[in-house]
Amino acid sequence: MTTFGIEEEFFFIDPSTMLPADVAEQVYRRLAADPRWGAVTHREFLASQVEHASSVFTDLGEAGAELVGFRREVDADAGRFAVSAASIGTTPDAHPFPSITDTDRYHRIVRDMAGVIADHQMSGLHVHVGIPSREHGVAVQNAVRPWLPLLIAMTGNSPFWRGNVTGYESWRTIQMRRWPTSGCPPRFRDAADYDRRIRQLLGHAGTTDLALIAWNVRLSEHLPTIEFRMADAQLTADDTLLVAALCRGLVLRAVDEFDRAGQDHEAMLRGLRRSEDPDPDLPPELLSAGIVHGAHAGLGRDAFDPATGDLLPAADLVRRLERFLAEPLDRVGDRAIVHDLLRRLLRDGTGATRQLAAWRRNGNAGLRRLYAASIAAPASVPPGTARVSRAAAADEPEEPRLAGGLA
Repeated sequence: MTTFGIEEEFFFIDPSTMLPADVAEQVYRRLAADPRWGAVTHREFLASQVEHASSVFTDLGEAGAELVGFRREVDADAGRFAVSAASIGTTPDAHPFPSITDTDRYHRIVRDMAGVIADHQMSGLHVHVGIPSREHGVAVQNAVRPWLPLLIAMTGNSPFWRGNVTGYESWRTIQMRRWPTSGCPPRFRDAADYDRRIRQLLGHAGTTDLALIAWNVRLSEHLPTIEFRMADAQLTADDTLLVAALCRGLVLRAVDEFDRAGQDHEAMLRGLRRSEDPDPDLPPELLSAGIVHGAHAGLGRDAFDPATGDLLPAADLVRRLERFLAEPLDRVGDRAIVHDLLRRLLRDGTGATRQLAAWRRNGNAGLRRLYAASIAAPASVPPGTARVSRAAAADEPEEPRLAGGLA
């Protein structure tokens, strides 16, 4: 059973100003001292953030139970400090320059990246999915590139910046484009090509370590995983679980295709494609434009077609993604819950859509109520969703826990 892990970043917000509130160090220390949460609690780049780098899971329901449990702790700590807690991509307002968590690495990043850091006040969702080998990881990365614009359209949750409505569903995606590596990664010939080229980046434009490579999807350098990084932090645990399930489904399908192609990268990419299948040869400039389009429009209008690069109704493309992943989702027992969560996403909209609706109804008070209602909302995925035995999962090698930090 393919494993996955989840990194969620949370903001603390002053409820009167809607600015980030720098209370994360106190929250971190309490949670780090708690035997239930110490191993999965991490500092983050901003002094207003704390991160949950989860256990390793095979079951979506068990993941949901841990996510909600941690979110309840974050919510309770926010109450102790009379602040709000929110899982969002950007805060409604932002300081001219953020307070940074006091670590040598983070201070070095500030020195290296200089003025870029003034706007680097954002939270993301990162999903790690286990892969059989680094070669498989490159095959997966090549295969999922055409889906990134749609995934960004589905996960926008940062419509505000410095007190203004940006007109974008994921302003975080736009902000990230200032980094030396961001957006859609290039296509690689194989794992050796990937490793050679990422190491050539070291020393350029503030890229002092490989953890600063910020593509929407990349291979982990310390875990046997591929990491999806395109999503804003998600309002609810259910929103996060949907992203995790889709990412695992994409990995499973790509791994199957790579193995069927004899683990030959070119043979996999040149294999027979149905008319609706993603095109691995879409030009990089088109994928880049598609990512910006997805960050701008979300699911409210049209979205980027991974088969042609055209713009088609977003809901149709979401349903196509569901069809594309039907077999791997069914294999791990996620198909029914993904169907329900996708239907809810199309009905209620992205996190950005929900934030904007709350703000339009009642301004900042509406946002505060939305954040309070969503941060620790129960997950609708019951434990045991995967319908496989833990004994079977135990046959797989144990993976280390995920690591936190600006990565």
